[in-house]
Amino acid sequence: MRKIMIVDYKLTYPSGTATAYLINSFHTPEGAKLAKKQVKTLGRYFMLSFFWGFFQWFFSGGDDCGFKNFPSLGLEAYNNRFFFDFSPTYVGVGMICPHIVNVSVLLGGILSWGVMWPLIAKKKGSWYPATDGDASLHGLQAYRVFISIALILGDGLYNFVKVLLRTIAGFIAMVQKNSRAMLPVSGNGSPTAEAISFDDERRTELFLKDQIPTSVAYGGYAAVAAISIGTLPQIFPQLKWYYILVAYIVAPVLAFCNAYGSGLTDWSLASTYGKLAIFVFGAWAGLANGGVLVGLAACGVMMSIVSTASDLMQDFKTGYLTLASPRSMFISQVIGTAMGCVISPCVFWLFYKAFSDIGISGTEYPAPYAIVYRNMAILGVDGFSSLPKNCLTLCYIFFAAAIVINLIRDLTPHKYSRFIPLPMAMAIPFFIGSYFAIDMFLGSLLLFIWERVNKAKADAFGPAVASGLICGDGIWTLPQSVLALAKVNPPICMKFLTRSDNVRVDKFLRG
Repeated sequence: MRKIMIVDYKLTYPSGTATAYLINSFHTPEGAKLAKKQVKTLGRYFMLSFFWGFFQWFFSGGDDCGFKNFPSLGLEAYNNRFFFDFSPTYVGVGMICPHIVNVSVLLGGILSWGVMWPLIAKKKGSWYPATDGDASLHGLQAYRVFISIALILGDGLYNFVKVLLRTIAGFIAMVQKNSRAMLPVSGNGSPTAEAISFDDERRTELFLKDQIPTSVAYGGYAAVAAISIGTLPQIFPQLKWYYILVAYIVAPVLAFCNAYGSGLTDWSLASTYGKLAIFVFGAWAGLANGGVLVGLAACGVMMSIVSTASDLMQDFKTGYLTLASPRSMFISQVIGTAMGCVISPCVFWLFYKAFSDIGISGTEYPAPYAIVYRNMAILGVDGFSSLPKNCLTLCYIFFAAAIVINLIRDLTPHKYSRFIPLPMAMAIPFFIGSYFAIDMFLGSLLLFIWERVNKAKADAFGPAVASGLICGDGIWTLPQSVLALAKVNPPICMKFLTRSDNVRVDKFLRG
């Protein structure tokens, strides 16, 4: 899969690319004038992003406070998750991702939060109960979650089947010709017939030379599946062995979808696939047979497999750009996973013992997602029949639309198809919101203008600027976490109200 994603499809994997650029900047030849300028540029924007995160922290002392909740497009747009949240990370991601990806994400946000969800919200009381809130999976949230899943599955499965068919065709051709050549998994080379630089040729040569034996890959997956089948039912008796077997059979397809989407947009939607597992396995088991627990356990199994695929591909992208050994990176991933199996439970046990009220709503550590996933599992035992009216029909429509759009992209000439949006990228804001889409589009727009003004300089320093923005904002989360653990809270809450609400607040404060 790494050859397909990184060499053939040339997916960007923005976080992996940013990491590689940062690593490469530390290993440039002495005296290289351009390299020194790139490192200085990276450092400058790294510091800018870091201190911008520090500055924002002072104004985030409460719920929905701070620049990340700035209603830059108005309060009505903010309520529909349309706002610029001043995130250097996503501006940097937008500068790394191709323009079509950023435009697709923005179009998805406009279609969903600008058109569909407001229209469906008007059907409240008709399509779904008026008593259910927007976050209820009996209400509007069901449309958001499952339509996005339908788009993602349609796009991902289309590409999976396309690659599979071409691989089979290549295998048949190889057998017929008795050739030892590599399988042409994506037609005649890569999907785009672009000239390959010497650096890319060298990277590809090293990347493909250090192969991980197929027997090790399949054998390792089978061994892990066998261990899970043997141990998990002992921990969760309701989780039968055949549930786990089916999860491990289906997981590679979903892992492919997630790795593909992560390569396009830098978003891992493992939690979305986990929600799908909750509904499928919960409904399969049924309420009488512990369907709630089965759904939650299957969700954990599915998320761990699917998220690992996208994380590993991000690492492989970093290795590809830094000329690192894929085999060494894979072994490191295995070691890290083994360490996580020990460290993660210890950290959980530490929190569990240190805070007696952990997981209780309204406390310091309410674990809100635990409540969300439990409610989804309770809903899941009733199956898809419990979804609101027309939700499943819309899912079918968008699933088919994703396949049709991909067919059109493949059948039209490249000079036209490059303007057709990507369904996978469009699906992400359906569920999450459009705030990050605006950030990414702004980053893409800045790079586009820069390329028009001075393309050579944009090509040389654009990745450095983007990497600095991403890394600086990411590093700031470390001191932010330390401050949170030390119970040092931001001193100011910057929140925005309508004029009428502000008048009422002023009257209340005056007594």
